[in-house]
Amino acid sequence: MFFWLKLSPQSAFISISGFLNKDPSDPGKERKVQKKGFNLSLNISNVVFMVLEKQRKEIDEVDEKILELLGKRIGLAKEIGQEKKQENISIYDPVREQEVLEKLHKKNKGTMEMKDLEGIFKEIFSASRKAQGNLKIAFLGPETTFTHAAALVHFGSAPEYLSKDSIKEVFRAVEKSEAEFGVVPIENSLEGSVTRTYDMFLDSNLKIVAEIAQEINHNLISKHRLKDVKKLYTHPMAFSQCKNWIAKNLPKAEIIEVSSTAKGAESAGVYINSAGIGTKLAAKKYGLQVLAENIQDQAGNYTRFLVIGKTSPKKAEKSKTSIVFSVKHESGALFNALEALKNDKINMTKIESRPTRNKNWEYVFFVDFEGHEEDENVQKVFRDMGKNVSFLKVLGSYPQKARYE
Repeated sequence: MFFWLKLSPQSAFISISGFLNKDPSDPGKERKVQKKGFNLSLNISNVVFMVLEKQRKEIDEVDEKILELLGKRIGLAKEIGQEKKQENISIYDPVREQEVLEKLHKKNKGTMEMKDLEGIFKEIFSASRKAQGNLKIAFLGPETTFTHAAALVHFGSAPEYLSKDSIKEVFRAVEKSEAEFGVVPIENSLEGSVTRTYDMFLDSNLKIVAEIAQEINHNLISKHRLKDVKKLYTHPMAFSQCKNWIAKNLPKAEIIEVSSTAKGAESAGVYINSAGIGTKLAAKKYGLQVLAENIQDQAGNYTRFLVIGKTSPKKAEKSKTSIVFSVKHESGALFNALEALKNDKINMTKIESRPTRNKNWEYVFFVDFEGHEEDENVQKVFRDMGKNVSFLKVLGSYPQKARYE
C-alpha cells in the first residue's frame, strides 16, 4: 500500500489523498483507488516549531542552572584567592587543574569528546584565576605563533599575554616580575630540541612549572585562490614539514623565508598573489582564508612547551622531574652518573647534551625522568649521582602531561 504525499513549500502542508492497490483481476497491474472520506492535512511547520520551542525551553532552563553554578564556582574561587593571597600562594595551580581534568576524564560518559570538555573547563579555570587576581603570561612571539596558541590553550583567554621577541626575553620578563609565568618551546617531535631554551636554564634560577604538548597543524592561508598563489612566505621549519605538499600543489611558487609563521601570515595579507603557512589564529588576525588544512607531510607532529616561573608547584600524583648536570672528563663518567636511575628503577624519558660554553669539548646533560624531587627514591638518586657529577641542578618537578592538548 502506498500513499501519495503532496508537499507545498509555501505552506509546508502534507496532504494524503489516496493510495495504490493491486488490481485483483490483474495482479501485474496497479490501479489508483481514491479512499472516500480520507483526507489528512498536517501543518508540519507548526508541529516542528512546537517541538523546537519545548526543547529550547529545556535548554534555557539548563543554561540558567549552569550560570547559577558558575556564579557559585567563581564565588568559591574568590574565597580561595583570599586564602592564597594571605599565604602568598600562586593563583595558578597546575597540579590542581590537572587533577580536575583527570576526574572529568574518568566521569565523562562519552556525551562530549574529552578535548571539547577540557576546552570548556580550561576557560572556567581561566575565569576563576581572573577572579583571584589574573595573570600576566610572557611567550615567544609574535602573536598567533604556535607558542602563542599553546599558551592560549593552556591558560585560557583571561590572562594578559606579553609577546617577546626571543626566548631570552621571556626568561627575563619572568625573572624581573614583568610576568608571573612564561611559555617557551623545548622540543618538536620531528625537528628535535630547541637548544636556546636549554641554554637559558644554565644561567637562570627559574623553575619548570608545567609542560604543554600540542599538536602542530600547518595551514595554507591567503587572500587569493590557490591557483593564483605565486609567492609563499614561510618559516624554514614550517616549510621543511610541508615540502611534499608544497611541491605537489605549489610547484612554481617562489619560496620566501621569514622569521616566524606569524610573519608569513602578515606578509600573505600584504602582498599580492601570496600565501603563508600558519595557524588559524593567524588567518583570523590578518583577514585570510584557509585554503588548505593540515598540509604537513607527516601526521603526529607535536611540540612540547614549558611553563616557567619562580616557584615550584606542589607534588602531583604523576610527576616529571628535569635536571641538568655535568661529569668529569673521564672514561665511564656519564654511565656512572646515570646508573643511579637504573638502580632505583626510575624511567628516564629524555636526555640532551649541550656544550658548557666555558671550555671546548665539555658538555652538560639535561635529563627528564618520571618522579618528583621529594620522592624518597629520587632523593637517593640525587645522592648517588652526586658522587659521580661535577654539578647537579634541579630544574623543576611538575605534573606529567598524560594527554596532548
